Amino acid sequence: MRRAYVLIISIVGSEEEALEKVRGIPEVKEAHMIYGVYDIIARVEAETVQGLKDIVASKIRSIDKVHSTLTLVCT
Repeated sequence: MRRAYVLIISIVGSEEEALEKVRGIPEVKEAHMIYGVYDIIARVEAETVQGLKDIVASKIRSIDKVHSTLTLVCT
């Protein structure tokens, strides 16, 4: 199993809605609101690194309240 932490910037004023949508993704094992440059941190798990990329690209970035992401893949 591969793991990544995804730092998410949401649209201003929609942080809580974005967090709930991120938490609704099955591969997201936990997600929390944070303060600073980023609004949300999510721990994502998948079988492969490509799987992690696919989850971020097709599920997290497609959330309309997500402005941008930064993915940190664990080794």
